Amino acid sequence: MKVLVTGLLGFIGSHLAERLVDDGNEVYGLVRRVANRNFESVGRIARDITLISGDITDYSSTRNAIRTAKPDVVVHLAALSPVRDSFERPFEYQQANLVGTMNVAHAMLELPDPQTRKLVAASTAEVYGLQEEKPLEETLPLKPSSPYAVSKAAGDMYLQMMFHTFDLHGSVMRPANSYGRKFDNSFLIEYLVTQMLKGEEVYIGAPDSVRDYMYVDDHVNAYMLAIKKPKADGMVFNAGTGVGVTNKSLTELIADRLGYDRKKIRLGSYPPGYPFRPIISDQPYIVLDASKIKNTLGWSPTLVLSEGIDRVISYHRRK
Repeated sequence: MKVLVTGLLGFIGSHLAERLVDDGNEVYGLVRRVANRNFESVGRIARDITLISGDITDYSSTRNAIRTAKPDVVVHLAALSPVRDSFERPFEYQQANLVGTMNVAHAMLELPDPQTRKLVAASTAEVYGLQEEKPLEETLPLKPSSPYAVSKAAGDMYLQMMFHTFDLHGSVMRPANSYGRKFDNSFLIEYLVTQMLKGEEVYIGAPDSVRDYMYVDDHVNAYMLAIKKPKADGMVFNAGTGVGVTNKSLTELIADRLGYDRKKIRLGSYPPGYPFRPIISDQPYIVLDASKIKNTLGWSPTLVLSEGIDRVISYHRRK
């Protein structure tokens, strides 16, 4: 297959590109042109992919990139994602995440034989917002509680409309929190591991919040099945472990594995300079029910949290 990945240089995009290349696919990446772009994340496959310059917030740019690749499948991962930043940059988030998704979808319809092609797009578990504290199912109403979550929920719903109204083939994926990053230490698990390895203090602003953590390989497996299986067309899928852990318990688990002094853990406070988020918007519970993707596509997570954390620790120790 010819596969175009938007956001190919990002966390999930780079891992997915490696899997696609290893499986013998022709892989393209839509990459926004910025100064000092770091290509380290795709170093192993740099000679096996074709990068196309484009900006998903601009329709002409997006259309030209998709016309150049003429892909059988587009995996749309490009987005602005740090939730807290969205409170300070709400308009940028809507432009990138909602309008960008619209641009990709409509550009695909301009390709020859658009009904022979497929779009697999990333939504997020954040779209569920404040719900009853039990594993979240795809049938729940969306109640986003941040500008980021609104932008993703709007894109999510827009694509569902396009699957029905425009006969666009594709799937929307709502993944849980993922981990296993090698080049970005700003997300919680990578932050905790790297700070503890350096012996620095760690700050846990919401120690009682419960999250569902999925290792990157399982995240990529879910996308690969959505790409390959016709049963995925027109559907929305959660992808998560269904197992929740509090931020406090997660921190203590990592501390114990590293022999880190728990006295350096600062519960109930954020790192100095951390972006503001209204307390009322915090989601205390995000754990996903992944029964649908398990029953429809045969996906299930392969790594429990403790095993995944050991992999993260091993990588960053070597690094």
